[in-house]
Amino acid sequence: MGKSTRKHARRIRLVGSRNRSRRPWVRWSDDKLLDLRMCNLKVGVEGPLLTECLAQLDEELESRGIRFRPHFWVSSEWFTPDRIAGCAVPFYLTHPRLMRLERQQMLEVEGGTHEACMRILRHEVGHAIDHAYLLHRRHLWQRLFGRSSTSYPAFYKPRPYSKRYVLHLDYWYAQSHPDEDWAETFAVWLRPRYNWRKRYEGWPALKKLEGVDTLIGEIANAKPLVSTRTVHEPVSRIRCTLREHYEQKKTYYSQEYPDFYDHDLRRLFTDDPAYSKSESAAAFLRRIRSDVRRLVARWTGEYQYTLDQVLAEMIGRCRELKLRAAGPEERLKVDFAILLTVQTMNYLHTGRHRIGM
Repeated sequence: MGKSTRKHARRIRLVGSRNRSRRPWVRWSDDKLLDLRMCNLKVGVEGPLLTECLAQLDEELESRGIRFRPHFWVSSEWFTPDRIAGCAVPFYLTHPRLMRLERQQMLEVEGGTHEACMRILRHEVGHAIDHAYLLHRRHLWQRLFGRSSTSYPAFYKPRPYSKRYVLHLDYWYAQSHPDEDWAETFAVWLRPRYNWRKRYEGWPALKKLEGVDTLIGEIANAKPLVSTRTVHEPVSRIRCTLREHYEQKKTYYSQEYPDFYDHDLRRLFTDDPAYSKSESAAAFLRRIRSDVRRLVARWTGEYQYTLDQVLAEMIGRCRELKLRAAGPEERLKVDFAILLTVQTMNYLHTGRHRIGM
């Protein structure tokens, strides 16, 4: 990390960040680590990935002339609470050992790469700036994005081809609620070296981006109206074990995986005990995910992130059904690509998304 980056990293306000080089759980087995209470992880906002990304975030805010800096703390997941001008980051991003456990338990690490982490940070900071300056109360904000007081739906049904919304996080997340529309639009606006005027030329979403430009210009050098450094559900106060945390998380997400995939998945994969040592179908699909996604995207002309939602649901359902990948890999790969094509077409007409962030 360069000298100038260290300077910027100090400007982001971190809650509970400190250097703890001695952590016995780093060398523990997954089974032993899962029985540790989350509050005993003793982690703060630290680690190579978070440090680098928060330093970049500070530089991006400074380059836009934004005076406000949110505070960050560690919790169970990503979130920005209502009426708090700060953001929670998930505990697993604070150490590579915890990222490995997250991947082992959930098959993926949300925000686990530099690019993915920055995308989520820009989104969450959009929420924090809204809270800090009460932007959702302004007439321009409401005219462009709607009413922040609108109730969050449990599910939302997006329109994949709508040009009224920017594309940032997957699954057309801007369409889920006015607050998310704002946060997504802010994230696109903040992204460095990105010509959003050209990219969204001719889209109704361009007016929203121009609205962000206007609103941020009005408050960039102003003191925030909400400046308290409150934290919500910090990991230091979460007493459940990691095992209990992941059981709850899996239960929540298992509700998302529709059983209408079951028939086709059982035809392709197996739960026969004779194949218990074969690779799990969920792991197999994660391994071939990129190749199949590109292939089906060429076949269907759909965006790859459209396919990702269907893939995520199928992977989750394979895990719930404890299916195994048995048979020649290339045949399974082609057969699954055909299945994904069919289900993607069905999804575009009937799909719905759970609000999860």
